[in-house]
Amino acid sequence: MAKVAFIGLGVMGYPMAGHLKAKGGHDVTVYNRTTAKAESWVAQYGGALGLTPAEAAKG
Repeated sequence: MAKVAFIGLGVMGYPMAGHLKAKGGHDVTVYNRTTAKAESWVAQYGGALGLTPAEAAKG
């Protein structure tokens, strides 16, 4: 599927990015201001973590 960068894992963003990964089968890289929240998302859904928005969107 598509390679997707998701910026912002708030109340709506966290599950939306999860659906893109789990149900859509997309290759998702996430960025969040709070790195711990992005790390939690990666542990739960198995995507990738970008340390900056530009890094998340790279490629």
